[in-house]
Amino acid sequence: MKHIVTGIIAHVDAGKTTLSEALLYKAGTLSQLGRVDNGDAFLDPDDLEKKRGITIFSHEANLQYQQLNLTLLDTPGHADFGAQTEQVLSVLDYAILVVSATDGVQGYTRTLWRLLDRYQIPTFLFVNKMDAPGVNQEALLTQLQTELSAGCIAFDGENIADHYEDIALQDDAVLDRYMTSETLSDDVIRQLISQRKVFPTYFGAALKLTGVEALMSGLQRWTIERPKNQSFGARIFKVSHDEKGERLTWVRVTGGALHPRDEVLPDQKINQLRQYNGVKYTVSQAITAGEVCAITGLTGTRPGQGLGDLTNSEEPVLQPVLTYKVDPKGNDLHACLTALQQLEDEDPQLHVTWSNQLQEIRVQLMGTMQLEVIQQLLQHQFHLDVDFDEGSILYKETITDSVEGVGHFEPLRHYAEVHLLMEPTEPGSGVTFASDCSLEVLDKNWQHQIMTNLAAKQHLGVLIGAPITDMKITLIGGRGSIVHTVGGDFREATWRAVRQGLMMTKQQDEAQLLEPWYQFRLTVTQDQVGRAMNDIQLMNGQFEAPDNTGGTVVTLTGSAPVAEMQGYAQTVNAYTHGQGELECVVEGYHPCHNADDVIDAADYDPVADLENTPDSVFCAHGAGYPVKWDQLPVMAHYPYAKK
Repeated sequence: MKHIVTGIIAHVDAGKTTLSEALLYKAGTLSQLGRVDNGDAFLDPDDLEKKRGITIFSHEANLQYQQLNLTLLDTPGHADFGAQTEQVLSVLDYAILVVSATDGVQGYTRTLWRLLDRYQIPTFLFVNKMDAPGVNQEALLTQLQTELSAGCIAFDGENIADHYEDIALQDDAVLDRYMTSETLSDDVIRQLISQRKVFPTYFGAALKLTGVEALMSGLQRWTIERPKNQSFGARIFKVSHDEKGERLTWVRVTGGALHPRDEVLPDQKINQLRQYNGVKYTVSQAITAGEVCAITGLTGTRPGQGLGDLTNSEEPVLQPVLTYKVDPKGNDLHACLTALQQLEDEDPQLHVTWSNQLQEIRVQLMGTMQLEVIQQLLQHQFHLDVDFDEGSILYKETITDSVEGVGHFEPLRHYAEVHLLMEPTEPGSGVTFASDCSLEVLDKNWQHQIMTNLAAKQHLGVLIGAPITDMKITLIGGRGSIVHTVGGDFREATWRAVRQGLMMTKQQDEAQLLEPWYQFRLTVTQDQVGRAMNDIQLMNGQFEAPDNTGGTVVTLTGSAPVAEMQGYAQTVNAYTHGQGELECVVEGYHPCHNADDVIDAADYDPVADLENTPDSVFCAHGAGYPVKWDQLPVMAHYPYAKK
């Protein structure tokens, strides 16, 4: 049988879990169709999920249909849990994107589409809730083709030949062959789907089981099994704990095989290999390429980590934008920290931090829904009733022009100097590292030390001490000493070089503070639209002109700073008497709208931050002495590059 791993992803309330239930029921895996609103859905087994009626954690199920062996990974739909969805994408062969016929393409649908493109996941679409009054299939398909891709093509079962021309139009070479032969082979169509040029689109109503079998037939006919590597490789996509507290590391095997007692990490051996189907599992003696399992016996693993031949994944796109301080409400702080660290083990994006000086715990989150769930998890799993403060914004810093940063570390009997070219990159690109330095200048071992140390820590900016982003840092030169350079010297020089370069940009007014912005969709009645537009302008937001079609309901779409729009949902609820609706999805980081105010309030002194000092150390008369960052252009031993 052909084995495919597919993830079902969607905007919240699109019917993603309902579709999963329908697929399992149609395949005979379930004898009874569960419902999310009844709290008996097979893939929403957690008490919190039943209570809230939404998927919070990713879950696995398996089904067989004709010659297809399908592993289903159901993912959260709420934007606050998008990081868990993104983790799953790294192990998928195909994705099923569910779109609600009543809502169409939403802001979070576009976010998911961009993630699918980033991870290059071939995608099938299922437009759900087609039984709702007033929906129009042709209009929905046009919207998908306009807002997502022209390759979204309705696949009508046996009538696929009717769409050959539309399919061929997605690839010039295929179109040339089609114009001659007037036909397309199934293999060509499969290749176009796998190359993300064609996106088979199906329409139906999962709750009523319509269109579900057509989708299953499509998955059977149009998917291609991933080639299997001979050497062992696996990708970790999830960490969880079972009901007994045992730690589970979830992996997709890409090559070779896994067995109990295998040592996949230094001094760590596999205990059990579990294959889950909902909450139940079977213990396996071997997991081969293409299969998914949960491993017991491993510690310190994290989502995105590669095992065997696989390297670690890049940093996820979806990152927290808010930070909250924990109010223990009389509970032991150490107990709260231990519990939160276990939750962080499952979701590294929480970034739980403890300040010994301030005696406080902070966590990073996506939004209020995630905050409420964290509170309930602490109560339910650890019997800890805690609270959080109002939360504050997670800012970032970048640069607007290139600069050469230099760090020098030369106490007595030590020596290292590093020169780095720091350049701004596209918004959302994060921090990347490269080397453009001759081995005649710095030997391979020294360059390796510098590159390793560049990636070894989160570098902070010099405006408010926020993490840096959207820049490329390239090693372009430096010096070492065969006699005096020892371990750690290049670490000190490298970290100082980053900070010195940032200080230079600050001096030249080329350092920039960034803040997260929401992409919003606000629905109000016609008589409330003036109030809404005024509010958005006061929040320094932007919006598109509303479509005045004469209806009683108006939808405003646009973007605004998270700092301003945070908490606005309650305001909307108040002035619309519960009839208005605000949907917010993190759009990304943009220049801060009130940077001067934020910088003044932070009162950050980058030179006084001794753990991230921009200053260097030189040596004279047998003793080391400090040199201020702005003196490096004069004092550096290795020449600056010419701009």
